[in-house]
Amino acid sequence: MIDLYYWTTPNGHKITMFLEETGLPHRIVPINIGKGEQFAADFLKIAPNNRIPAIVDHAPADGGAPISLFESGAILLYLADKTGKFIAPDLRGRTETIQWLFWQMGGLGPMAGQNHHFTQYAPEPVPYAIERYVKETARLYAVLNKQLADREFIAGGYSIADMACYPWIVPHEKQRQNLDDFPHLKRWFAAIRERPATQRAYALAKEINPAPVVSEDAKRILFGQDASVVKR
Repeated sequence: MIDLYYWTTPNGHKITMFLEETGLPHRIVPINIGKGEQFAADFLKIAPNNRIPAIVDHAPADGGAPISLFESGAILLYLADKTGKFIAPDLRGRTETIQWLFWQMGGLGPMAGQNHHFTQYAPEPVPYAIERYVKETARLYAVLNKQLADREFIAGGYSIADMACYPWIVPHEKQRQNLDDFPHLKRWFAAIRERPATQRAYALAKEINPAPVVSEDAKRILFGQDASVVKR
């Protein structure tokens, strides 16, 4: 049994997509980050960076004590290895999948996240920051579009690399991106959107958080963090 500590963010969706694809037994533990539930002591024992998602695997492959993980990319890789699914078994295929997973973790996610912040949540417009992150998001879309020019999915077969990237493309309109500018990416995006597991994962998100509005109180919690929030 996997306990998934989850909220309805792109990083959270990555893990529900994987779990829906595999049918791996799991339990969802909602962590409402807009209410500050990510700072609860019990959650911090699992996720010391006070971020979702995180998991606890109560049946690890070595038969030992439960294993906890934080960081969505690490979780995807762990679950792929646990199940033997959505990562190629051969060296070259596995390497390609992992490098695109890290590309998302180090590039697409952080840059699109800053795009979201400055285009939607900043208390006042910062033109330089908006231009900077909208352009960088477009560059990253172009990189992904080029990778998809001769293949159906990012690393060949459908994999954790696709699951990592897709949720960050879902809000493309809010990121001020037009998918018509990236035809290979647009085709890939539509194919993943139609997968039954993807649809189940996003339906679950609507059940857990039916009105995903970021209130002013939530903004203070989410965007006002500094070193003082790290409990010692």
